[in-house]
Amino acid sequence: MWKKVSAVVIPTVIAAALLGYMLMRVWNELQGNLDSILESLVPTWLIAAIGICVLGWFLRGFRYKYIVKKLGTEIGIIFSTACIYVSQTANLIIPARLGDFVRMFILKHEKGMPYTNSFTSLIVERVYDILVLAVLGLCSLPFLISLVPEDYGWFVWLIIFVLIAGIVGIIILLLAKWMHAENKILNKILEVFAQFRQVSSTISALGLLSGTSVIIWMMDVITCYLICMMLAVDIPFMLVLLAIIIGNLIKAVPITPGGIGTYEAALAIVFEIGGVASFTAFLIAVIDHLVKNLVTLVGGMLSLYYFGDWSVSLLKRLFKEDTKKIREENNNL
Repeated sequence: MWKKVSAVVIPTVIAAALLGYMLMRVWNELQGNLDSILESLVPTWLIAAIGICVLGWFLRGFRYKYIVKKLGTEIGIIFSTACIYVSQTANLIIPARLGDFVRMFILKHEKGMPYTNSFTSLIVERVYDILVLAVLGLCSLPFLISLVPEDYGWFVWLIIFVLIAGIVGIIILLLAKWMHAENKILNKILEVFAQFRQVSSTISALGLLSGTSVIIWMMDVITCYLICMMLAVDIPFMLVLLAIIIGNLIKAVPITPGGIGTYEAALAIVFEIGGVASFTAFLIAVIDHLVKNLVTLVGGMLSLYYFGDWSVSLLKRLFKEDTKKIREENNNL
């Protein structure tokens, strides 16, 4: 019991502590500038940001539909988008990104998709996301290093580390084609590798998955840029691009539920290094993540209604029970 409670409480405390510390840093400035901030707000840009954010989710659904189809299961774009919405909503409350496994249970329950295949679909999606983020980050660095070259060192190393890890992973993936194993666990890993190659086996598949991933993340960046415009803050687009990239690379490490706290801190640090006032950087980071999380929650609630009562029960049980136990029960369906 204590382990389950601490697994939720500790990450939540970390998230609250990070947000609290960030707020205390800018509290006086925020109070002094609140009136001018409210006067300069342009709500139209907020509506545009929400619209772009929603479109981005459906593009994710389109990409995931393609991945699942390559693995032998046909699903519609509404179904695939709803799967992603539910799993990401779960990630906002379930620690260590365990919400991703919800997608596997949904695909098994609704489409009979084997767990190995659905697990591979998650890996494919995550790998393309991280690698495209790193490539976009690498492209943005030359523009930003010229601004404050001495402060961008750790960004460079973070992006290079991700790219190197990606290259090593691709090499292992290719070499695994000729590997064989009698051990059951290693056999499953090799099966996942084979399915990954199956999804990305053609130039058209590589192009579609890479291209949609680029557009997805650019829409994420545009959402944040529109938040800046809503606050009437003039920030270079490339600075927003780098902030979103660093924020999401850090968010990929499951320290807090949904990356709350760590994402905002990463964005605020990048903006401040780029010359943005501390209180403005804090506001942009918090509002950006709040908008994206609220869109996720609303989409998640609608998706739970779309799948039916059993999906709500699944979320409750995933939060309370061991995923292995639920998986064994689902295998009996």
